[in-house]
Amino acid sequence: MRQHLSAAYPGKWVIALLSMLLVGLGFASTAHAQDMRDIIHSEVLDNGLEVVVLPDSSLPIVTIELTVRHGAFAESEEYDGLAHLYEHMFFKGNEEIPNQQEYMQRIRELGMVFNGTTSTERVNYFFTLPADNLSEGLAFMYHATASPLFDEEEFEREKEVVFGEADRAQSNPHYWLREAIRHRLWHAHPHRKSPLGEMEVVGAATTDQMRHIQDVYYVPNNSVLLVAGDVEPQDAVDYVEEHFGGWERGEDPFEVEPVPEHPPLDESEVVLVEESVQVPSFQIAWHGPSVDDDAGATHAADVLLYILRQPTSQFQQSLVENRIALSAQKSYFTQRHVGPASVNVRVQPDNLRDAIRATFLEIEKLTDPDYYTDEQLEAAKTMLAVQDIYSREKTSSFARTLTFWWATASLDYYLDYIPSIQEVTREDIARYVSEYITDEPFVFGVLLSPEQRQELDLTEEELKELIDEVRREIEEQRQSSEQAHSQLQGGQR
Repeated sequence: MRQHLSAAYPGKWVIALLSMLLVGLGFASTAHAQDMRDIIHSEVLDNGLEVVVLPDSSLPIVTIELTVRHGAFAESEEYDGLAHLYEHMFFKGNEEIPNQQEYMQRIRELGMVFNGTTSTERVNYFFTLPADNLSEGLAFMYHATASPLFDEEEFEREKEVVFGEADRAQSNPHYWLREAIRHRLWHAHPHRKSPLGEMEVVGAATTDQMRHIQDVYYVPNNSVLLVAGDVEPQDAVDYVEEHFGGWERGEDPFEVEPVPEHPPLDESEVVLVEESVQVPSFQIAWHGPSVDDDAGATHAADVLLYILRQPTSQFQQSLVENRIALSAQKSYFTQRHVGPASVNVRVQPDNLRDAIRATFLEIEKLTDPDYYTDEQLEAAKTMLAVQDIYSREKTSSFARTLTFWWATASLDYYLDYIPSIQEVTREDIARYVSEYITDEPFVFGVLLSPEQRQELDLTEEELKELIDEVRREIEEQRQSSEQAHSQLQGGQR
């Protein structure tokens, strides 16, 4: 699931409440896909632009969102970070409104709230405005999309804005741990997992590169236009056809510029990062499943994540309740081009070595059929279903949820998500853990302050030795378990 989802742990009373909802939600989930298909209208124009309409007459407003399959995953090294820079330039002058002051004045006239985001596999732009202004808002969106001017002065100013975003990101010590792990985990193409990008590349960027991005990726057959709010579906499609129907289809961007696969890790790596932090933390990161190659494993990964988040889970009891760690979380980010999976732990400095050992031992238990209860399994599924319901509470936010799945997987993946989650079994979770976690190469990173490192007298070499020692212990436990199992079977004969 997307990593920005809330990581708050429900209390025991919440788990009990969720359990009470299981029967009702179990029934509701079976109807979820069909119900949502009845609500969401999708149509593809002749030029390849997909139009999605999400009607909601509760308020006289609409959200227009343009989403393009672009982002870090599509960037070669010489374009590292330029999808993000392009996003900034979207809100500048175009052939219809070339003056920036007039551009912003038109936004005010239409009563629009606007923004855009760039992630690894999606770039999106969204305007929320009064429903009566829908047609004019679509015209405004079209000109911003199809005829940007890329004014040189504005371009240089936006580079400075991006530099400021980078400075803010880099002021967080955890940024440097993520960066150290990213460069090792995605060793062949680390730039394809970093939306912020490389600032030297951003600084040297040209407007010709912006036009190249527009020509290759900003084409209707690589985009979706979503209209959500107080509008009838056919009216919305007609408006979009009126304004975007003349947008010229392009070549398939990913035939023009194929995206290379991320090669697997050959071996595990260890990295130690020194930054000014109060509390040390460490992360173990793996290549997880991708939507295209193993959609079933993406569902299993999400269910396991929500099993382990429950305070009653053995994972939380062993690591947090026993005070080995301050916090411990499993994460997985659904992606088309290999989603990262990780375990993230915060510890007191004097507990660091013990916590590392305990975490690896706990991960080894994830395939144990008795590691979690039936109640915890069903509660995890219910939590995911409830979260999906909450995501639809605000139409403008739900629009961004839909376009995320459109870009990363497909609308069908989202529409079938809850029914698929309900079908996840213990065997599915065990397969996910076996194929993507246990015995698979990983990147292990530790973040601590220089003072903490000195006090602990810790080195990367010692970390490697500690992990190797734990892995030998795990292997001995496996062999002992297999011998006991063989002896039991022999006795039964």
